[in-house]
Amino acid sequence: MEKLWYVVNTYSGHESKVQEKLLSRAQTMGFQDYIFRVVVPEETVTETLKDGSVKEKKKKMFPGYILVEMIMTDEAWYIVRNTPGVTGFIGSSGKGAKPTPLLPQEIDKILSNMGMTRMDVNKDLVVGNKVNITDGPFKGMIGIIDNIDIDNSTLTVLIDLFGQETPVEVEMSQVSLS
Repeated sequence: MEKLWYVVNTYSGHESKVQEKLLSRAQTMGFQDYIFRVVVPEETVTETLKDGSVKEKKKKMFPGYILVEMIMTDEAWYIVRNTPGVTGFIGSSGKGAKPTPLLPQEIDKILSNMGMTRMDVNKDLVVGNKVNITDGPFKGMIGIIDNIDIDNSTLTVLIDLFGQETPVEVEMSQVSLS
């Protein structure tokens, strides 16, 4: 079982409350190994006010929806579905069918707009870990993380190129764990 991202429908305007409740429930019920991150997709927009001043404001990208990174088990699915404010999962036909997770490229695009990455930088990305390059000119190659640049969301990965260990720079969204 792997952790994947799912879209959860909530009451509009209650996204942050549902996020808090879901994380709290996962903690108190001992499911932090199944429910990892809960994200309210937001972006920063600049707004010019009547007096000419400019103000930055957080705007929800998808009002009424949150993203949940989880391992889909019957118990974890039950906890999310029965969290107050949750109306259901997107991608589920109902009738007890489990929902379809987001594709990696879909979640990468949403998270990168928020300055985040699909991988948990503190747990997944560690110097010495093996990664599979999933996009770009080195797609399909496996390498070892040599350096992590969190500020620029890039990694230096050592790959075997023509029989030599060669460092290449890739974006965090272009790799998955091997």
